[in-house]
Amino acid sequence: MSQVVLAAQSRQSGGSAAARKIRRAGRVPAVLYGRSGTAISIDLDALEFANRAKNISASTIVKVDVGGKAYDAFVKDTQRNIVTGSIMHVDFYEVESGVVLRAHVPIQLKGNPIGVREGGVLEFPLHEIVVECLPKDLPERLELDVSALGTNESLFVRDLTLSSAVKLLTPADQVVALVKYAKETAAAPAAEEAAEAAAGAAPAAAAGAAAPAEPAKKE
Repeated sequence: MSQVVLAAQSRQSGGSAAARKIRRAGRVPAVLYGRSGTAISIDLDALEFANRAKNISASTIVKVDVGGKAYDAFVKDTQRNIVTGSIMHVDFYEVESGVVLRAHVPIQLKGNPIGVREGGVLEFPLHEIVVECLPKDLPERLELDVSALGTNESLFVRDLTLSSAVKLLTPADQVVALVKYAKETAAAPAAEEAAEAAAGAAPAAAAGAAAPAEPAKKE
């Protein structure tokens, strides 16, 4: 997939009043943090960023073009309005070409497990791993095929396919996905059957109980 390019412009004024003015103009205030500790205040087109952000993961390196000067960077934080969901502020972190970086790479499951088709439940306890590599070797996401996963079987971090240029930092024996029996689902019908059997036995027991004896007639 081609690299996402975001057009930005530098801004001089800061503070909440200036940020509100930028948002009213249909733009989003942002900060680009450099590896050397510098910070550049910028703003971006709100609609463009919202559309592009849908395809940006925690390990996606985007190109931020600030007035003709391009920076490779991660989207480190996106602040949203808790009521409307609109993007209020974005933090970028610059990536330096040729320098090893550490990043979180999301995991995406693929396929329908055999165990699920047999009545099991798929669990996905680990959604990302931590790796170290050069920016050019960083995967945006990792796919894990769970189609052959049976009931009471697991897939681990060691089952992920990584390039030799990527160093894994997450323990290899951590479970990524597993299929368990749906014990609660299986127990429910049994409990219902037991309840129905008990309910059916009650009337029968009542009908079979001895009726009070009538007084014997005197001859």
